[in-house]
Amino acid sequence: MPPARPAPPAAPAPAPPAPGGAPTRRSLLGTAVALGLLPGPALAQKPAPGKDLPKDAPKDPSGEAPAAEPARPLVAGPGTARLKEAPAPETAVWSFDGKAAPPTLRIKLGETLRVRVENRTDKPLSLHWHGVRNRNAMDGVGGVTQAPIAPGADFTYAFAPPDAGTFLIRPLVVGGSSEPSGRGLCGLLVVKEKTPPAVDADVGLLMQDFRLEADGSLMPFGQVAFAAANGRLGNLVAVNGRPAPETFEARPGSRVRVRIANGCNARGTRVRFDGMKVYVAAVDGQPTDTFEPLRATLPFPPGTRYDLMIDLPPEPGAKGAITALVGQGLVLASVTTRGEPVTEKRGPIGPIGENKLLPAEIRLQNAVRRDVILTGGAVIPKDAPKDKPPEPVFTGDPARIWSVNGASGAAGQPPAFTVKRGQVVVLALRNETAFPQSLHLHGHVFRLLHPLDDGWEPYWLDTFQLLEGRTARIAFQADNPGRWLISATVLERFDAGLWTSFEVS
Repeated sequence: MPPARPAPPAAPAPAPPAPGGAPTRRSLLGTAVALGLLPGPALAQKPAPGKDLPKDAPKDPSGEAPAAEPARPLVAGPGTARLKEAPAPETAVWSFDGKAAPPTLRIKLGETLRVRVENRTDKPLSLHWHGVRNRNAMDGVGGVTQAPIAPGADFTYAFAPPDAGTFLIRPLVVGGSSEPSGRGLCGLLVVKEKTPPAVDADVGLLMQDFRLEADGSLMPFGQVAFAAANGRLGNLVAVNGRPAPETFEARPGSRVRVRIANGCNARGTRVRFDGMKVYVAAVDGQPTDTFEPLRATLPFPPGTRYDLMIDLPPEPGAKGAITALVGQGLVLASVTTRGEPVTEKRGPIGPIGENKLLPAEIRLQNAVRRDVILTGGAVIPKDAPKDKPPEPVFTGDPARIWSVNGASGAAGQPPAFTVKRGQVVVLALRNETAFPQSLHLHGHVFRLLHPLDDGWEPYWLDTFQLLEGRTARIAFQADNPGRWLISATVLERFDAGLWTSFEVS
């Protein structure tokens, strides 16, 4: 049976209305760090014909590469969602293809994804394929890897993900990411293994939250107080576009794969598994040695994804739940066994495979080492009364709320450092702010190092959370050319400068 692995203890919960825990070091997704890259030259809004074909595309007898398959349209525009019960009106949101439920795009490993994003909102837009070790021009950071898609324009994303796994689709525009996300734009990308594990169901659970007024409308965007503190914490949690919980049924004795992702603007929490035994098979899209979470909980900051394997009980009517540790506990999803039991015999749950494109070890001896220091944001007044939770206060420049190594992220800045392709990089990330910081490394995956550089945690990450006052070290092989971000996954902080970049030449 796979061993249990520890998950770090929760950090102090943020201020209401959205308390949430944050993990610590040396356990699954313990400390978290996301790298945010600085902007580079803007690219054309539409690629040249044939530019999106892979280099190894087969050629026809004339020697020409075949025409690409037509891109799937993905229309971002105004819509409505039933977030409060009638007689309250539906909430005006933004959605894809006019559907309240976020899309899940599914392809097989080795296939090329082609999506033509049409922007029918009134704000610039670009879509970041969070966790995909993408071609730089397709990373989807408006103002860095591409020009933002203007209202009324479109842009075609075309790339072949190198890895199977579960990935997020998030709006990411320098200075303008929080609003499209807070209005509802989000999605999942599932890249199926060439030989996927045998399961009876494959279920996606995408968590979002919305900050609503009493009448069900969205609270206005752009509050400095949110950007300088916990971010835009919603007061209604949704799963797959509907108020939590999501419910589903499966036959008794089923083996179910659950892909759970945090697409919230700012809400970080922990998730607990009730009434069922769960095994983690992949973290941030990358397969790992299968393990059972210690105390049946996992840290869950924005941007994080888990692939879970669950064997449901053999009797009808059994129930299980995934609960976010928000307030007194909020059920995100529940499952009930119904129907005829599954009679097929399967072996114990084991690893879903390994990603042979990733190195078996990272040689740290000759690594390029850099410090990444996070500063800024609101502070807790020293004279705050002790009989109630203190409110963070920000009195600085609202255009430069957060900084990385003394610079607030903005378009046009040079990269913080440059490395040659193939170089090993070790980053010492230090959080000198008053808040836990969730960070994301674009274009790469990393190992979370032990404090003495004497080893690393046994899973690959692209997103993790770093507690206030702490330092964590991560190591990765810079094998993907281009300019890449190290960025906050709390989008109000990203918009207010909490990101930097590096270049791989």
